[in-house]
Amino acid sequence: MMLKSALFTLLSLSLLLAGEAKQYGQKLTLEKTTPIEAIDKAPESFVGKTVLVEGTVVDVCKKRGCWIKVVDDKSGSSLLVKVKDGEIVFPLEARGKTARVEGVFQKLESTMEETVEHAKKACKLEGKEFDPATVTKPDVSYRLKALGAVIK
Repeated sequence: MMLKSALFTLLSLSLLLAGEAKQYGQKLTLEKTTPIEAIDKAPESFVGKTVLVEGTVVDVCKKRGCWIKVVDDKSGSSLLVKVKDGEIVFPLEARGKTARVEGVFQKLESTMEETVEHAKKACKLEGKEFDPATVTKPDVSYRLKALGAVIK
């Protein structure tokens, strides 16, 4: 009987702890969230600004935990969240959980040469033949450089 009681207590405690939020990096300072959909629709207006976003973690860097992909559950818009390697390490278990992330929104611009090389590598990985004519302009991408996050 005592063993059952101890097991029940352990199970209850582990379920309680599993639902707790975990802080990564700096403590969040912003209170108002910016919808990922708003950033997705007008990314240029957010470049260089510090924002707080919230969504479901749908992917995590498998090598170093240096990035997560967060999706807005309402709109389906997504955002790549990147950190400096080792500064914050997002666990693989974050997938499927809710993340609140504060950071600086960045624009990344590749040169034409970098874009061509990236396209070549992508074709090689997919087993396709690369056609340089398919690359017509340099890549531009956006991401959130995370300062801190809370995942639960």
